[in-house]
Amino acid sequence: MSPILKWSVFVAMAGFLFGFDTAVISGADRPVQELWGLSDLQHGLFIMSMALWGTVLGAIFGNWPTDRLGRRKTLFAIGVLYFVSAVGSALATDPFWFSFFRLIGGFGVGMSSVAAPAYISEIAPAERRGNLVALYQFNVVFGIFMAYVSNAILGSLLGADAWRWMVGIEAVPALVYTLALFKVPESPRWLILNRHDTQGAAAILRQVDATRDVDVQIEEIQTADREDNKVHSRFFSHRYRLPITLAFLIAFFNQFTGINFVLYYAPRILESAQLGASASLLSTAGIGLVMVIFTMIGMALIDRFGRRKLMYIGSVGYIISLSIISHAFFTDNLGGALIPLQLCLFVAAHGISQGTVIWVFISEIFPNRERARGQSLGSFTHWFFAAAITLVTPWVLGVFNGGPVFAFFAFMMVLQIAFVAFLMPETKGVSLEKLQRKLSPQE
Repeated sequence: MSPILKWSVFVAMAGFLFGFDTAVISGADRPVQELWGLSDLQHGLFIMSMALWGTVLGAIFGNWPTDRLGRRKTLFAIGVLYFVSAVGSALATDPFWFSFFRLIGGFGVGMSSVAAPAYISEIAPAERRGNLVALYQFNVVFGIFMAYVSNAILGSLLGADAWRWMVGIEAVPALVYTLALFKVPESPRWLILNRHDTQGAAAILRQVDATRDVDVQIEEIQTADREDNKVHSRFFSHRYRLPITLAFLIAFFNQFTGINFVLYYAPRILESAQLGASASLLSTAGIGLVMVIFTMIGMALIDRFGRRKLMYIGSVGYIISLSIISHAFFTDNLGGALIPLQLCLFVAAHGISQGTVIWVFISEIFPNRERARGQSLGSFTHWFFAAAITLVTPWVLGVFNGGPVFAFFAFMMVLQIAFVAFLMPETKGVSLEKLQRKLSPQE
């Protein structure tokens, strides 16, 4: 395994923990609500959405350690947060302690969605950047799949208290990830721009690609930085309006696909489609496997087809699947395999498009010095809307059936097509420094 692939795989394990942490709560959904006698609103706030509010905080503040301490130290801190969250959640004696430890895990998720894609994008060659950064998203969906599989196995073996093992087992991969980071160097771009350590950066760049002229690479990075520093623009300024708008919109539409609505409440949705609780957990594992497979396909295609084509393909898949599910709920045609099959089509569309593209695209469109802040903005937008949707979902499912909910998400995907058509640029194969000049020109 080449050094660049090894480092990318180790760092992308943060995505595995992100996905596992995000989905594992679905197995504890009903047992925890019944154990502590929580109302739908209390359950949505303290149990289901608390990790997401931690993620919002991690996304807001994750750029500070990523820039000040470095990408590598921040990734270490993320591993510690995941470990503490898993152990604490498993041992929680009441909903308030459970919420506290879920909040800590969420903070790790938010920070990982800033630091990990930024790190991989900065060490990857332009022609492989999409594929390598997409490793992070592959690990997210692989983590989701393994959480569903773990929940199904533990639920069948352990009965009422299985939820504690479901959330606690995350401590094992968290420890493995943290130890693996000892083999990962710091980002060469961060070393050049924040520590002026060109020798250290050169050594790392030679390991990334021994055939390239390292001196030319370093000079290109420094030249782009000097050009950027000629105009001292604040982050929220006219100069960065385009990358800020792009990051906000792709993250906004990512959540208004309805993906977290489906992932968090898949067992509940499938039970409403007249499947039993155990069959729902098994069907959910199948949905997770479909997402893994189609994310792998997206990874294989992102540096061939480009980001925009994948977004078009996914948007069509979203609209078809969401419309059929909505119609099934409106007509009360919920029996059989229709809903599970359309949910599989939905997650396949997500895996091959938004799931693969979002973290790659956001990590590419900001200048080197603003990358962590830009990643933080995109991550915050993503997680804010994820938390808001998750918070209100128990109430929404109590008032409406799935018909109007899935119809709303289908309409949002029509708007996403317009975003891709009229605003989203193609970033395939373009160096970070060239993208900086194109998307954030000097005024």
